[in-house]
Amino acid sequence: MSKTILKGHIEVPENELSVVIEALQNHKALTRAEPGCLVFSVEQDANQPTRFIVYEEFVDKAAFDHHQARVADSDWGE
Repeated sequence: MSKTILKGHIEVPENELSVVIEALQNHKALTRAEPGCLVFSVEQDANQPTRFIVYEEFVDKAAFDHHQARVADSDWGE
């Protein structure tokens, strides 16, 4: 099987920015500890503070799907 890669960005409403920044460190740590996670990066854009650049690599689609399911049931997913 081949790796599953996700590249993109998320836009955060300005009024939720502090909540997202606070939750992000825990979200990164939990994701990086998941089986099959190779790379997980979510970084705030220096020029657009409400935009976060996302890059994810998982060993395969099953690992990525597991990640998506965990996120959907998390505070981050909310």
